[in-house]
Amino acid sequence: MLVLYETPMGYCLFKLTDAAKLESADLYKEFETPERANKLLKLKALHRFTSTATAVEDLTAVQNGKLGKGLKKFLTEQVVEKGKGKESLVVNSTLAHSISKKLSINVSTPTLVDDHSDLWRGIRSQLAALLDGLDPKDLAAMSLGLSHSLSRFKLKFSPNKVDTMIVQAIALLDDLDKEINIYAMRVKEWYGWHFPELAKILNDNVAYAKVVSAMGLRTNAATTSFEKILPEDLEAVVKAAAGISMGTEISESDIQHIHALCDQIIAISTYRAQLAEYLRNRMNAIAPNLTAIVGDLVGARLIAHAGSLLNLAKFPASTVQILGAEKALFRALKTKHDTPKYGIIYHASLVGQAPPKLKGKMARMVATKTALSIRVDALTDPNDKSEEQASSVGLENRSKLESRLRALEHQLDGSAVRRFADGNNKNQRRFSMKGDTQTYNTATDAVGLVPSQREPLEVAVKAVLDVKEEKRKAKEERKAKRKAEKEEPPAEAVITTDGMDVDEESKESKKEKKRKRRESEVNGQADADQPNF
Repeated sequence: MLVLYETPMGYCLFKLTDAAKLESADLYKEFETPERANKLLKLKALHRFTSTATAVEDLTAVQNGKLGKGLKKFLTEQVVEKGKGKESLVVNSTLAHSISKKLSINVSTPTLVDDHSDLWRGIRSQLAALLDGLDPKDLAAMSLGLSHSLSRFKLKFSPNKVDTMIVQAIALLDDLDKEINIYAMRVKEWYGWHFPELAKILNDNVAYAKVVSAMGLRTNAATTSFEKILPEDLEAVVKAAAGISMGTEISESDIQHIHALCDQIIAISTYRAQLAEYLRNRMNAIAPNLTAIVGDLVGARLIAHAGSLLNLAKFPASTVQILGAEKALFRALKTKHDTPKYGIIYHASLVGQAPPKLKGKMARMVATKTALSIRVDALTDPNDKSEEQASSVGLENRSKLESRLRALEHQLDGSAVRRFADGNNKNQRRFSMKGDTQTYNTATDAVGLVPSQREPLEVAVKAVLDVKEEKRKAKEERKAKRKAEKEEPPAEAVITTDGMDVDEESKESKKEKKRKRRESEVNGQADADQPNF
């Protein structure tokens, strides 16, 4: 019987002299001394690793249960070619299946009761004695160096690192959105003193920053071309509004700082677009099925919330459905109210396009298919994800969900029509002809034009009037506030007045008591002066 053992130096093939002792319960006693260990095991062949990279590659394959190139060559030369294939080979449990399948070698399969752990423990303790001429210090140094290299290789090529890239990218994307909104709000407030009507005309933050950066002062609007930034109708409105604006004048130094802030907004928005494209490509490469169902942004937020794709794959569909709504869930459980129906998955397009009455049911169905797609993405071989059919499961589930949503909407519309018809049948009046005639109202043909179809000057004037109205309302609110402050008496005066009233009341009560006392004294003297008969 042969024994294969992996060492930091290479692969060792030992000859077991007494196969019966392998099943013995006292096997550990054979390794108490080097002499007894050498008597039980004889070294037949040794395959040395040529370099640290080769050792890392082979041992990584062994840990994954695969047959490396070096081990396959070694066993072919020492076992298969020498006609020892039918002789039983004792190997690690992770390699038993691969060796027997690829090399057709008779492998002694370990059982749950006897996994040959005593044998491996004994070889490890007496390895320096079994390998004649090996210094234990050299073996320890080789073990330490190989363990460091193997750990560094695992960290370098860890599949979880790809998930980390997604988590960091989606977090940075959210931070960039917040920064763009804060900077755009500051630009609108700052430049609004000079050209307040521009914020009414342009709602897009990036377009606003580009217009301000290109125009500068509003007096330059007539000579500035916005054809690369705005469509023709909005360009005409901006130029018309700049000519009749009510804003104040600002200096060149002010506009320089505003320009610098606008450049920051434009640069951040450009980088945000690049980051979104990077995130989309990453999600399509790592989780194609998840991306096909809920989209790249929602999928990335689910992975970030769970920590990694593998952690997300361990969640059931019910947890995926409310992931992100933990506070609402525990608050509902504490107050005994209804639990939330959806969390992050609410932002998926399939849930968003569902009617309000069907959002909860749609979120449950999307979470179920999403959980299946996540497991496919997490447990599929990375090499298979690059194929064209990698997202087939996600696309198939999405088509089923879309067809199910259309069927539910049709049922909802049909039930509404039936309820409406039933309600009309109950209170339906008998039809009768009447002699009243109605003429066609031509005034109803006057339909208001779309804002983009109006004259630019009218839109500009409306923006100016809106600014005037806002200023007037703000002025009235300030006047009303000052008037209310004047009418309200100070607190000290109220306290003082109350104190004076209390003093006056106390004085009057004292005077009344003195008067009653004098009256009683006078009445007592009068009674005393009367004679007794």
